[in-house]
Amino acid sequence: MKAYRIHVQGIVQAVGFRPFVYRIAHAHNLRGYVRNLGDAGVEIVVEGREEDIEGFLRDLYRKKPPIAKIEKVEREEIPIQGFDRFYIEKSSTEKKGEGDSIIPPDIAICEDCLRELFDPTNKRYMYPFIVCTNCGPRFTIIEDLPYDRENTAMREFPMCDFCKSEYEDPLNRRYHAEPVACPVCGPSYRLYTSDGKEITGDPLRKAAKLIDKGYIIAIKGIGGIHLACDATREDVVAELRKRLFRPQKPFAIMAKDLETVKGFAYISREEEEELTSYRRPIVALRKREPFPLPENLAPGLHTIGVMLPYAGTHYILFHWSKTPVYVMTSANFPGMPMIKDNEEAFEKLKDVADYLLLHNRRIPNRADDSVVRFVDGRRAVIRRSRGFVPLWIEIPFEYKGLAVGAELMNAFGVAKNGKVYPSQYIGNTSKIEVLEFMREAIKHFFKILRINALDLVVADLHPNYNTTKLAMEIAEEFNAEFLQVQHHYAHVASVMAEHNLEEVVGIALDGVGYGTDGKTWGGEIIYLSYEDIERLAHLEYYPLPGGDLASYYPLRALIGILSLNHEIEEVENTIRKFCPNAIKSLKYGETELKVILRQLSSGINVAYASSTGRVLDAFSVLLNVSYRRHYEGEPAMKLESFASQGKNDLKLTIPVEGEEIRVSELFEEVLDLMGKASPRDIAYSIHLALARVFAEVSVEKAKEFGAKTVVLGGGVGYNELIVKTVRKIVEGNGLKFLTTYEVPRGDNGINVGQAFLGGLYLEGYLNREDLSI
Repeated sequence: MKAYRIHVQGIVQAVGFRPFVYRIAHAHNLRGYVRNLGDAGVEIVVEGREEDIEGFLRDLYRKKPPIAKIEKVEREEIPIQGFDRFYIEKSSTEKKGEGDSIIPPDIAICEDCLRELFDPTNKRYMYPFIVCTNCGPRFTIIEDLPYDRENTAMREFPMCDFCKSEYEDPLNRRYHAEPVACPVCGPSYRLYTSDGKEITGDPLRKAAKLIDKGYIIAIKGIGGIHLACDATREDVVAELRKRLFRPQKPFAIMAKDLETVKGFAYISREEEEELTSYRRPIVALRKREPFPLPENLAPGLHTIGVMLPYAGTHYILFHWSKTPVYVMTSANFPGMPMIKDNEEAFEKLKDVADYLLLHNRRIPNRADDSVVRFVDGRRAVIRRSRGFVPLWIEIPFEYKGLAVGAELMNAFGVAKNGKVYPSQYIGNTSKIEVLEFMREAIKHFFKILRINALDLVVADLHPNYNTTKLAMEIAEEFNAEFLQVQHHYAHVASVMAEHNLEEVVGIALDGVGYGTDGKTWGGEIIYLSYEDIERLAHLEYYPLPGGDLASYYPLRALIGILSLNHEIEEVENTIRKFCPNAIKSLKYGETELKVILRQLSSGINVAYASSTGRVLDAFSVLLNVSYRRHYEGEPAMKLESFASQGKNDLKLTIPVEGEEIRVSELFEEVLDLMGKASPRDIAYSIHLALARVFAEVSVEKAKEFGAKTVVLGGGVGYNELIVKTVRKIVEGNGLKFLTTYEVPRGDNGINVGQAFLGGLYLEGYLNREDLSI
């Protein structure tokens, strides 16, 4: 007879791990117990024959629950204590060492629960909060560890005798399912008018009928509140845009089922797998032509963001509804956090929603829907939130740190024990409300990861980011080192982190990032290794009259780029000839145009940039595709959609002189083609020309430095035409090409690269001057 104490780390709480251990222990005739620990790990004590214990350990790996992930198993032999059976012990706040465990993300409703949901003989028939150990909310309801009901928002709902009997039955799939509930004891929905009056009757059935009638409904879900309406009616979608002040930003839609999606979008096998995965993200799919839904769902884009139902609430609404497609967009005004609390919903949505469908369970941790797109056949995560968080990314550095990310599309990352734990989507931290949300989320991550000391806090190089200031405060509070790293170095490092690379030539194609020379970067080729960082080549600098205003009015970028090769008067004439409507798009029209031209002449309030994003924006104006940026990346995204219908490669070229990629010459070639070639072919060829020059220069530099891998990071990494072309050229030259498939390529994933560079700094590979000067 032998006895062992076993410590299991990984994703082993909130996934049915204890019931699983209970079953396999009994199958191998073992005695002892299993319990959750305060570090999110699990402790198992077993007594029995050596061969039975070995069989048990094999099954621990081979038969673990689908969502569970075992990272480490440590065992020590202990004296036999004489247990008479195997049982589940009450959870402990005890922690074993540093802890390498975390709770899983929120999981979509499983097939078993879905069957019960629509079974009239089941006690949970039509109960929207139906869950079991294999599905339901996790990250969004937890407040502390270990993952037990009293440490979640469910503690306010004491179990009835029926739920308790299932919860305590080792043979039931709800055994120790912490969110378990039923209509007798669990959370419930109420339907209200916009002024707070409750409407009697079945709230979900009535809400579904109201959506069918064209009303806009606020719906509280797992990670926050959504705004829903009939996505098949153009007038209703237009009204929602008007109320939300969202004239152009695409709306996410939720379709009843996969067959419905196939009626309006093309779906690859990989996209289908992602749509139906337990994550249930929004997937950007290519629209069918002709597109049978209203164009104002995603104006000017060739893609539409689609998700499938992931909670009982959604399935019940569609059951009662005639419309098979809803708009399902986060309830927040532009740039603000997603609303999650009932009181806030009544206050802020009274002029937006006609009715509010709210439940009475708190949401401790808001989490927006995740967004992904398949680019060149592989998944590209755009917004990493519900369904992904708090899963980690491994890095080869052991330290405790915080990487605060960028300013827009923000997410932070906590580094611990060779892992980075990226947060849920935070948003635009230039807004004070979003920054406060970020502070709260950081505290929560520190709590569930048991972080009480920090070695390093890493921020972007930009001196005016609110995140940079917050990072300095936190570094001071924890008496930790503070480090700033250049934006595009971090984009390249994010790819290195995901793939555990030690040397790359990186292509960073982005909107804007503060450069080490004080200028605005965004079209860079960078050598990055454990020994060195070097900027090898970049788009030539061009003036941006009005600085940041150019990101909202891309005509400013076009004027700036054209001024490199033309006198101011020529630039004005060119604009008037090829894109006169762009002048009308300016806030002050002709008057503003004159001011912009004077700014260029005088050099007052003019920034200088090498941004690829602003170049694409400028072409979007020149080709009369988009004149304004209402949301992040809009002109460039619309240009890609426009270009996707082009057919002929016009073989445009971009010369390279020294370290400069002379993009102004590409504009000259395009001006010569205006009126002679198809605008869509021109747009298509522009993308190919940019991709070719970056790929060819990076291949040349990789061979020069002896690097075997070329990587691509930054927000332009979601552009199908550019990524595909770069990959083909790089691989055609015998080099490996990689980008990120788990970490967002844009600013939402930059925290991972920051944490990686922080590790290189702490290990002594790179110094401050390498990373920021």
